[in-house]
Amino acid sequence: MASSGAAKNPKKANLLDPHSIKHLLDESVSEIVTGRGYVEDVRLSNVRLLIGSIIMAIALLAQFYPKKFPENKDFLIGCIGLYIVFNGLLQFISYTKEKNAILFTYPPAGSFNSTGLVVSSKLPRFSDLYTLTIASADPKSISANGTVKLTRSVTKWFTKDGFLVEGLFYKDVERLVDNYNGDRKTK
Repeated sequence: MASSGAAKNPKKANLLDPHSIKHLLDESVSEIVTGRGYVEDVRLSNVRLLIGSIIMAIALLAQFYPKKFPENKDFLIGCIGLYIVFNGLLQFISYTKEKNAILFTYPPAGSFNSTGLVVSSKLPRFSDLYTLTIASADPKSISANGTVKLTRSVTKWFTKDGFLVEGLFYKDVERLVDNYNGDRKTK
């Protein structure tokens, strides 16, 4: 299924840029997981967009308020306070909920599992080891499976020219998804 698309449009990353490599791998992981029947849960992204829009509205209000500076001092102080509060809320969400997550999902349709997935990844600075983690979106649920991890060198998945060897990468990610779905005791 994915190999026909791979032959037509190969994916290439700049091997000297770890952000480019991680971005390409993360996008591919999202494609694979959603291709397995998981639907992306965008609620957290929508909340972040809403908070970001509120922050921009506050900044625009402060910038284009009809009164000049000495008269609008209290209004500007209020805008600055709100700006700080909403930015703090945005950072709190990123720090506590998102962490390294690249994808949140709902459970697959027709599944007995009542929790979706949280797929996260890491590619530490100055390292070639990419770690992919799949966990339950609700770890306290009775139907939550154990967390599974895959750590592998990115050199296994890329050619010398920077093209992703999609067949190898897809097999590794699909095997990890299968491990998550099949083994409830893996930590």
